[in-house]
Amino acid sequence: MNTTVRNHAGMRKRAYRNRETVLLTPGPLTTSAKTKDAQLRDYGSRDHAFMAMTADIIARLNAVVHGGDTHVCVPMQGSGTFAVEAAVGTLLPKSGHALVCINGEYGRRIATICDVIGRRRTVLETPEDQPITPALVEEALAADISLTHVIIVHCETSTGILNPLEEIAAIVARHQRGLIVDAMSSFGALAIDARKTRFDAVIAASGKCLEGVPGMGFAIMRRAALEQCRNNCHSLALDLYDQWAAYERSDQWRFTPPTTVVAALAKAIEQFHTEGGVAGRSARYRSNCAILIDGMEKLGFVSFLPRPFQAPIITTWHAPADINYNFNEFYERVRARGFTLYPGKLMQVETFRIGCIGAIADTAAEMRIGRLRPAA
Repeated sequence: MNTTVRNHAGMRKRAYRNRETVLLTPGPLTTSAKTKDAQLRDYGSRDHAFMAMTADIIARLNAVVHGGDTHVCVPMQGSGTFAVEAAVGTLLPKSGHALVCINGEYGRRIATICDVIGRRRTVLETPEDQPITPALVEEALAADISLTHVIIVHCETSTGILNPLEEIAAIVARHQRGLIVDAMSSFGALAIDARKTRFDAVIAASGKCLEGVPGMGFAIMRRAALEQCRNNCHSLALDLYDQWAAYERSDQWRFTPPTTVVAALAKAIEQFHTEGGVAGRSARYRSNCAILIDGMEKLGFVSFLPRPFQAPIITTWHAPADINYNFNEFYERVRARGFTLYPGKLMQVETFRIGCIGAIADTAAEMRIGRLRPAA
């Protein structure tokens, strides 16, 4: 090992020992001390306290989107992708045909899910820096009457681009098709109102804008749609109809729940409401996003997305063209200062991503990266 590598390794080890890093990522996120502390108690899945906690979470999550009696919240063990596959596999019948809207990696993942579970799908794709437009959805639905569902990512985590959910939902409803929404990076921070926006499912997870820890997904589902889904699912464990029906009968999860994750989410939701719910969290994230973008642009970095399309969740930045730039070294130097970034997920250009908290003020200067603009 040469001296430079050894010095960098020592610097990283000291930093890792001496302080906790801030996660400038789209999830998992840095959690509060109260949320961390909530995981220190053990629960049995049949404990009355745990059962009451689950019931309260389910009610509160449904209320975030004003679901009322017309919608139900169905929890699911695992990451957000578990919940997405569960919702697609439950709601999209074997004879169904989904229009999968894609302008990033997570839309592509949904198309892959359809392929793996044997569901027919057609892709509607736009460039990664352009939203899915209502006109494109209208055209696709009018052109193919075999389409039964539309699946869309509300906020694409691979870039931070926001798709116009309300307008697209209105078109899907007018065409009398089902709508499945991946709201991983928007639920709890951007308003979704079931009284105004018709959907069959809105899917999210504990470790995103609710600021819990990873390990639990959930779907807010239109009750009338879910009631038609018995025996639809390709999977035993991911069947949201069975998950819901079992809970309705017993007030318990079908299979072993992630008890400490649920406890952390319960505490995180308390803080979410103390902050003012969606409005309060949105205001904080929007402020952080504006400060972050302004600061990065003053340093000379170039945002991948035009500002009108930028959601206040995760930002994407062009990799500098400077020969001194190397993402892995950049990442480690930022990490040594107590902040964790995310690499880019785009297909055509090199980027990196920063969540809307924190800053990376002097790392570029230390690496002597002078040209922060991307290559032509």
